[in-house]
Amino acid sequence: MPPLFRLLFISLLLAWGLPARAVDVAGVNFAPQIELGGSKLQLNGAGVRYKAVFKVYAAGLYVDRKISSLEDLVKSPGPKRMSITMLRDIDAGELGKLFARGMEDNMDRAAFAKLIPGILRMSQIFSDYKKLNAGDDFTLDWLPGKGLLLSVKGKVQGEPFREPEFFTALMAIWLGHSPADWKLKNELLDLKS
Repeated sequence: MPPLFRLLFISLLLAWGLPARAVDVAGVNFAPQIELGGSKLQLNGAGVRYKAVFKVYAAGLYVDRKISSLEDLVKSPGPKRMSITMLRDIDAGELGKLFARGMEDNMDRAAFAKLIPGILRMSQIFSDYKKLNAGDDFTLDWLPGKGLLLSVKGKVQGEPFREPEFFTALMAIWLGHSPADWKLKNELLDLKS
């Protein structure tokens, strides 16, 4: 179903009080709503990260209200979730390095330098997994007052990353001025390209 018709269909279901259906992205189902930190979040958008012609992962962004930019996301006071499901096998350590590079590409050197301890910790978490296989998932949950929780395969990985700047830098990988994939950015923000 084309994205516009899918959006209209979901809107009609919500307006009629019927439960919205999951959104299928490359075989990955994203629920139209989730609960996180005591708040109901809605799926803002979902799409596929491509590297050349290969599908790497499907991603879905959940927020408490509709957003259309990284700035909107950061200003939104409630919990937030980026949900990612792998569509192919990948070296997890390499994925951690790519995330660090994506953060660096979207911020100045001084700001990036301040986040190096968190970036090294995140990279180590992914390196410890060695490999993520097609179907494996991870979530990045921002919980106000607690910080960013990274969960891999449903298991929370250590203590939260408490700095809001770390969360913003991480989200810039997908929503920043130099995103990893422009098409995915537009899909997560539900922008018509």
